[in-house]
Parts: sequence; structure tokens; C-alpha cells
Amino acid sequence: MRSIWNGAISFGLVSIPIKLVNATENRSVSFRQIHTTDGGRIRYRKVCELEDEEIPTAEIGKAYEDADGTMIPITDEDLASLPLPTAKTIDIVAFVPADQIDPLQMDTAYYLSANGVPAAKPYTLLREALKRSKKVAVAKFALRGRERLGMLRVVGDVIAMHGLLWPDEIRQPEGVAPETEVTIRDAELDLADALMATLGEVELGSLHDDYRAAVEELIAAKAEGVELEPERGPAAAGGKVIDLMAALESSVRAAKEARGGEAEAAGGEVTELRSRKEAAKPGPKAAKTTPKETGGKKSTATSAAKKAAASPSTKSTAAKKASGAKSSTAKSTAKKSTAKKATPRKKAS
Repeated sequence: MRSIWNGAISFGLVSIPIKLVNATENRSVSFRQIHTTDGGRIRYRKVCELEDEEIPTAEIGKAYEDADGTMIPITDEDLASLPLPTAKTIDIVAFVPADQIDPLQMDTAYYLSANGVPAAKPYTLLREALKRSKKVAVAKFALRGRERLGMLRVVGDVIAMHGLLWPDEIRQPEGVAPETEVTIRDAELDLADALMATLGEVELGSLHDDYRAAVEELIAAKAEGVELEPERGPAAAGGKVIDLMAALESSVRAAKEARGGEAEAAGGEVTELRSRKEAAKPGPKAAKTTPKETGGKKSTATSAAKKAAASPSTKSTAAKKASGAKSSTAKSTAKKSTAKKATPRKKAS
């Protein structure tokens, strides 16, 4: 990867020589403009409006257009004379938690590469300090003739820098949110939750640009003189008013069917999802069983419980028999204890 800028990171009194490398690339298929009648290439020429003649690059300069249309010439020397301390320096001004950076400010991403052997030690020091602090560095730097804001963070073993828009470059979302008052029901939220859970997560590395692949296939076919059959995409909803509940239910069903097909192909299982209300409801009560019932045989505890229901005076005896009677010895012990308890009742009466 070629560097697009050479300079240094200013970290207090520490200076780290670095190279700036683009971390992203545009993979879109680009087109040229042509004359449709003969296929000739359409090119743009830089023409002076006053002379109506094409002007060579050496004679083209810069100017600022004032509100009244007046052109104020600005030369490269004028710009070079301005004080710009970050012209060759990425000047770190603060360390902040990453969640303090609004994603709306994120711009182009770069990799910072240590420039030379002496830069390896301070580069590694800054990288490890950022890792341990779990913070990002906010810095100022100059690129392509203007001062910019940047955020430094660690990506693997590399320090990456995201260009940031200045806070006053972020528009306020006035008039963007719906102005109509809307009520969302719990049932609708439950279905939305179910749809989100069914769609689940995705490995971002597995995503690809289907449109670009289709364009490349079209170009290859055209080059070979083959006409491709047009593919019909899903119909757009347009401005139709839809039944939200029906749309959510259909979406959940479609997502489950799609995931079911994937799971069958992979030999996995599909887990049925319940709404929040269903998940909160207690399940059916389990039937009470005794150790003997668990084994599949009728227990003497069951008959003891029935006898206890017929005679109130023997409830305690039946309870004891039902809970722990395993032998005739245990039964006689229970009867003795019942007899002892019955004696004081007669005296009290």
C-alpha cells in the first residue's frame, strides 16, 4: 500500500514518524460517458468563459467567489504563508472514551504505519497505551490543504485513524422525525422483537455487493455479445398504506422459513421463538410425583392420600405416609405418632 502523506504523531513531547495509508478502497464499477450514436468518448475541457478557449493546467488558479459573484484570487503562496502547525503533524489533543465520538462524524479511514526502525518503539508504546486505557485519541492534522479532525484507535496491531467532521459540519435533524403522534402497541413491539431475533446476527465478512457482481456479469456478457435475461427484483411498496401487524407477521414467517432452510442445509435445528408476553407466562405446572411414581408404579402414598381425604382426623398420618412411607415399619411408626397426638385432644374436650 502506498503512503499518501508522511509526517509524525505528536504525543506530548514524543514524536512518532509515520506514513498515512488509505484503509479503504472504492470497489464500485466506474463508467465513461460516450456519444450514443457513434460510441465516441465524451471528455471535459476547461474553457475560459471570457475567451471561450481551452486553458492549459499551468494557467489555472484558485479564486473564492463572493456573494455578489466577484472572484477573489487566492494563490498557493497565500495558503502556504498561513500558520498551520499541523501541516506535517498529527497533533493529539485529548484521549476520550470511544462512545463520546458521534458516528455521524466518521469520515475516511487511514492506517498509520511506523516510518523507520526508530519509530517502532514509540509507535508500539502509543498503541499499547490506547489498548490499556480503552480510549481513543482525538487529534488535529492537515491533509490536502485543510486542517482536519481525526480519531486514533487500535485495530489489531495497527493504529488506525478516522477522519472526523468538525462538530459544526453536522446538521441538526430538524423536521426529519415524524411530526404525527403515533402509538405503538406491545403486540407490534413483540412482533418486531421476534423478527429481529429471527433475522439474528451476521458475520459482516460474509456480506458482499450483489449489485456490483450483477454489473460485472452484465459487462462480461455484453463483451461476448450475449444478452442476459432481465431479473425482476421485489416490487417496491411505494406510498401504499400497509397493515403493520400483517406485514410484521409475514416477515417473521418468511424469516423463519429462510432460517429453517439454512439450518436444514447445515444439519442444524430451528428454535421456535416466543413473544415477550409468552416468555413471561409460567409454563404448565408439572405433576407432583413421588419417588415410586417416577419409576412407573403406583405408590402406597397415593392410597394413603385418598384415605386422608376421607377422614380429617388422619390428615397428618396420611401426609406422613405419603411423604416418606416405604415399609410397614414406617407405617406403624406413623400410626403411633397419630395416637399420641389424639390423646391430648380428648383431654382438652
